[in-house]
Amino acid sequence: MREAASNRLRPVDGHLAGFEGRGAVITGGASGIGLATATELAHRGARVVLADVDQPGLELAVTHLRGKGFDAHGVMCDVRHHEEVVRLADKAFRLLGQVDVVFSNAGIVVAGPIAEMTHEDWRWVIDIDLWGSIHTVEAFLPRLLKQNTGGHIAFTASFAGLVPNAGLGAYGVAKYGVVSLAETLAREVKGNGIGVSVLCPMVVETKLVSNSERIRGADYGLASTPDVTGSLGPLPEQDDTLGVADLARLTADAILANRLYILPHEASRASIRRRFERIDRIFDEQAAEGWRH
Repeated sequence: MREAASNRLRPVDGHLAGFEGRGAVITGGASGIGLATATELAHRGARVVLADVDQPGLELAVTHLRGKGFDAHGVMCDVRHHEEVVRLADKAFRLLGQVDVVFSNAGIVVAGPIAEMTHEDWRWVIDIDLWGSIHTVEAFLPRLLKQNTGGHIAFTASFAGLVPNAGLGAYGVAKYGVVSLAETLAREVKGNGIGVSVLCPMVVETKLVSNSERIRGADYGLASTPDVTGSLGPLPEQDDTLGVADLARLTADAILANRLYILPHEASRASIRRRFERIDRIFDEQAAEGWRH
């Protein structure tokens, strides 16, 4: 029986064949994109572990999923701390037996001009949005490699991780790092049958700003929660805000297709193209000025 289950969970053509019976771990899983993706994966047959710092929200999310008949578990975890993410990995493998999908999704935002960012603002954003993903890789990747059954690691980054925007400097720095982490990791683990995806949405129907305000830690030396709404520069026009259920379906499909970039908003396409065109033009400008090397 154990051998049959092992064969069923092995990757097909170097990657996942489906989610039936798979073990999935989602950080930031108590709400928003994380909970929607956990629900989508569970609908498709996965057994899920949700991780979050919001204990009441986590308990509600797990109860909700179990009420639908899904195999779901909750683990409290602050992704800023490496030891907590290692403990999450320990518990997840113990609860699920095998982990096939890891979705590093926990994130927050502090908005406003770079000149107004405090040192604590920078630390808070980077500790969660970038170090959280690094810690997830540190805790889970060695186990996935040792497990030798393939799998997939996904990250939530942002459109701000592909194209910079005024008012989102600290957030963009962290999310650019997440995109780079995903791109590099994808090259390094391809031969091990492990896929990598990075989700780069624009505006999504989540409570990211309000949740960021709520969870901001006292250990960052703040007497009260700051206003993180800030003033943002103009974003590309988009007709509507994407719902998390739609985003979750796209993410699940991208994981199965082993698609590196998940780009939900067509409106972001022109801005991404213009960014790389601006970079490419520099070579012509330098050549016109006589630079040859």
